[in-house]
Amino acid sequence: MVDKNVLNSRERAIQCAALALDKKALDVRIYEISRHSSIADYLVLANGRSDKQTQAIADSVRQGLKKFGKALDIEGMQEGRWVIIDYGDVIVHVFQEEVRRHYNLDEMWNNCPLVEIPEQYLWEDKEK
Repeated sequence: MVDKNVLNSRERAIQCAALALDKKALDVRIYEISRHSSIADYLVLANGRSDKQTQAIADSVRQGLKKFGKALDIEGMQEGRWVIIDYGDVIVHVFQEEVRRHYNLDEMWNNCPLVEIPEQYLWEDKEK
């Protein structure tokens, strides 16, 4: 019997993206970094429009994944400009847009494959 409270790394990354998108996160991307780095298997990057939305997105991820295990570390929740949630195999970065542009992690990891986020979780193009 398969334990429903266990996610593999890819499933965890997709779940993190889905929970971020549930709070209307923008520009959500999942990078598969396992072949390029030992820090994690996947990076999930997302934008919020304000400190409150960034905090809400990060809290949605944290709360939604609680049933699969606790985050190893969370940084930046108080300020809400750049929140990092570390699950060991997946690291989630939730930025305000200008902070994401400044640190430009997308360019740093652009040689890594992007994981497609299932259509059912996407909202941006559906509202137009």
